[in-house]
Amino acid sequence: MEYSDLSDFLRKRREALQPEDVGMPRGRRRRTPGLRREEVAALASMSTDYYSRLEGGRGPQPSVEMLGAIARALRLTLDERDHLFLLAGHGTPPRSTRADHVDPGMLRILDRLHDTPAMLLNRVGEVVAQTPTHVAFAGELTNFQGMERSEVYRWFMHPETRALYAEPELTTHSKLLVSMLRTVATIDGPKSYAASIVRALQKASPEFAEIWDAHEVVVAHSRTKRFRHPSVGDLELYCELIDNRDQQQTLIVFTAEPGSESAEKLRLLSVLGSQVMGSGQGFDRELI
Repeated sequence: MEYSDLSDFLRKRREALQPEDVGMPRGRRRRTPGLRREEVAALASMSTDYYSRLEGGRGPQPSVEMLGAIARALRLTLDERDHLFLLAGHGTPPRSTRADHVDPGMLRILDRLHDTPAMLLNRVGEVVAQTPTHVAFAGELTNFQGMERSEVYRWFMHPETRALYAEPELTTHSKLLVSMLRTVATIDGPKSYAASIVRALQKASPEFAEIWDAHEVVVAHSRTKRFRHPSVGDLELYCELIDNRDQQQTLIVFTAEPGSESAEKLRLLSVLGSQVMGSGQGFDRELI
């Protein structure tokens, strides 16, 4: 682990970012060039003390999960992320279809959607980034481990995952998730991670196995979705998908008809999201 080089790299990448680059207000009396250490720590969902020790060359070797969070917080490119991993004494992470790294341009879009429910999914349905309002809408979805990181796996293995969806959406969403996983498993082959999720669900979930055996590839569905949120009640939202082909990730954004009751409820959720972000709640990934 190259302590001095790691410290220098982190400091210079932090100083190269401005608050507005990551969706933060600049505020008054800002003397520090770029972001403050506590701001990077908040973006990476870790304690300020831990990040400060790491940047100061005093901390223990960070885990790959921590490095991934720091890479996203500092808006690193893939090449910069690889360099960070090498400085920290880890091998270069594979650029696979399960990559957690988020393109800086996509993160800038998410920063500007802070008052809108939006999340970024990789090809096997793992949430790699959320806006604060999406955390208030659907809960923190980036801190699961193993196959439970995949929305497809959780949907069929943990019934409580479906509580947010209104009854008419359940069957269609089940078929959509299976169709998505089938496409990825077909492209990646029988030895892929997607295929391993398929095999696990075929054994554990009769519902998944039945839908899988139906072999539906294209599922007709509406972009208008109905939800039942525990805090604000019923919501009717439009679901927009934006694909990032280079990273093979999909940005999902939920919006409401302007002036509608659902739009007002989204505004309330954005306030809840701001409170969660400000208090640090909902970010429990390996806190130190």
